[in-house]
Amino acid sequence: MASAEEMKIFGLWDCKEIEVKDISLVRYINLTERLVPHSAGRHEHKRFHKSFVHIIERLANKLMSPGKNTGKKILALNVVKSALQIIELKTGSNPIQVLVDAIVNCAPREETTRISYGGIVYHTAVDSAPQRRVDVALRLLAQSVRKASFNNVRTFDEILAEQLILASTNNPNSNAIKRKQDIERVALSAR
Repeated sequence: MASAEEMKIFGLWDCKEIEVKDISLVRYINLTERLVPHSAGRHEHKRFHKSFVHIIERLANKLMSPGKNTGKKILALNVVKSALQIIELKTGSNPIQVLVDAIVNCAPREETTRISYGGIVYHTAVDSAPQRRVDVALRLLAQSVRKASFNNVRTFDEILAEQLILASTNNPNSNAIKRKQDIERVALSAR
């Protein structure tokens, strides 16, 4: 059994020096030391306990649904692992830091909600809660990877690596960054 000093994600990457640049998301991006990020649904029935699930496992969970590979978590974790290896080869930095930067950049700060007064419905801008920001960022990343991989000859892990690198650099070519900007633009117009 590996000691806590040498515990690394997939036995390859250390999470100790990872820095979350948005201070409001620090509590909701879990980077505890684990060998394999698989909690087996331990936090499933407790409200708001998804913030105790490792961020790599949460990304793999988002990549599983919906469709052909629903429920194949080992397959999703292997895809995430190979995507992180590709990121490390392309950028030369810790791929977990790239993932965290992508989540911080894709998290919308403001959204809209529906308010109705006497049968009249209109939208108003609201600030997003930090846990919802992480949830929406993971969903946007998973949707952008799914959209980019449709009718594409490249493998799913190559596309995941590319989308994470684009999102971590705040590149507008990333579909997740485009969607985040659309959400914030609609919220700005609904003020």
